[in-house]
Amino acid sequence: MAHLPSRRRLALAVPVVLSLTASLGFLPTAASAAPVTAGTTLTADAGTLAYVVNTKVDHRTIESVKKAIAAADGTVVATYAKIGVIVVHSANPDFGAQIRAVRGVQSAGATRTAPLSLAGTTDEGAAKLMSAAEAAKTASASAAAGESEPLEADQWDLRAIGADKAAAINPGSSKVTVAVIDTGVDDTHPDLAPNFSAAQSANCVGGVADTSEGAWRPYTADDYHGTHVAGEIAAARNGIGVAGVAPGVKVAGIKVSDPKDGLFYPENVVCAFVFAADHGVEITNNSYYVDPWLYNCMDDPDQKAIVDAVNRAQLYATSKGTLNVASAGNSNHDLDADELVDSSSPDDSTPVTRTIDPHECFDVPTQLPGVVTVSATGVKGTKSYYSTYGLGAIDVAAPGGDRYQIPETPSANGRILSTMPNNAYGFLQGTSMASPHVAGVAALLKSAHPWASPATLQTLLKAQADNPGCPAEPYDGNGDGVVDATCEGGKRVNGFFGFGVVNALRAVK
Repeated sequence: MAHLPSRRRLALAVPVVLSLTASLGFLPTAASAAPVTAGTTLTADAGTLAYVVNTKVDHRTIESVKKAIAAADGTVVATYAKIGVIVVHSANPDFGAQIRAVRGVQSAGATRTAPLSLAGTTDEGAAKLMSAAEAAKTASASAAAGESEPLEADQWDLRAIGADKAAAINPGSSKVTVAVIDTGVDDTHPDLAPNFSAAQSANCVGGVADTSEGAWRPYTADDYHGTHVAGEIAAARNGIGVAGVAPGVKVAGIKVSDPKDGLFYPENVVCAFVFAADHGVEITNNSYYVDPWLYNCMDDPDQKAIVDAVNRAQLYATSKGTLNVASAGNSNHDLDADELVDSSSPDDSTPVTRTIDPHECFDVPTQLPGVVTVSATGVKGTKSYYSTYGLGAIDVAAPGGDRYQIPETPSANGRILSTMPNNAYGFLQGTSMASPHVAGVAALLKSAHPWASPATLQTLLKAQADNPGCPAEPYDGNGDGVVDATCEGGKRVNGFFGFGVVNALRAVK
């Protein structure tokens, strides 16, 4: 089978959206926080690369390394002293090798393979609008079914995990915040505005947190990924459009996508994890992989430094009480295989096909320790045809949509319906959509058990999940007669579903 690209921000089809006439008349206030910075511009000259330099965590070592950075023609952009990560720009082609030889440096490497360039905007194509007649059909069906939201009849995913019934028992606490580390969140959307936390939102592009008003919003309507994810988690039950899995919790946006190419570079993600941790975020959702490598191999000094830096940041967040949830990916890869073919890396320049061992080369942050890794299912409850899997790699599963699994809903769309920028709604599919369902259920668990640690929350997620076990028949996700994946394991835990599909209703009970 030909695999779809494993981009985290992809809708695996052209999004279908509809605009509502509701509008909102308030703007959130800005917050303030940032790491120590060198006061340099984040737009570098041609030939300049970005680096992460990882050091021992003590003031003397960090200051000594910063002097060495300057001596090697590097410019410090941000210093995260608590985790020993320094973000640097340098046009010196030997910077990586020189700085790795410095005492106190534990790893260092470039975070991209192409030079930094002037920022531009992405162009992913216009969204396809749903007609007023189609919207009315869904609203009529929702009303007939007694749903509280006009478009809820198309939200098969909520019913699949009991989130519709859970909302009547416990919609989640406003004291719990899920931060969406992504392409930005349109907090002016009427379904997101009631639950949005501006004080816990920022733009981390470049490795420095910008908390000025609206900095967390998407660049354009085409950067819809983060807004869609946010709605899946916490769209309010307010009678306007759709509902989230945890409609009573707060949602924040931490933008990490580059304005020029839309990629999620390591320094941006480091900034996001640290910012979330330092601003009291209980759960982060990570529906992406860190660019430019789909898998980061530990025998490469640049890729090793990326793993080291991002892992330090997510472990710091965990130590501060934050549970990190991540999508498994859309490559239909078996993360427990002896080897995999990666033909998409590096994605910021010219990809080179390589064979890697997923036990030595890691999808970041998905395969980092303590991160909840999520696979995707369709309306029939089977693995989505695109979803990456693997015994010991997947923790839990959740609805992510599948265009081959068609629900009995007004739109008969097997993808996930959620919020889009500019007061719109749309259907997307991917493990990107599965992860926020798990983040939403984790938020419900945190609401019910406010003192639960990240480790306890992960245990609870696994305990309340429903595991269908491996399929009895060979798995053919797209129905073409070819076996697309093999499920290993048993009823308790297996490679397709981990410990099972999350259950929101059981979580609140």
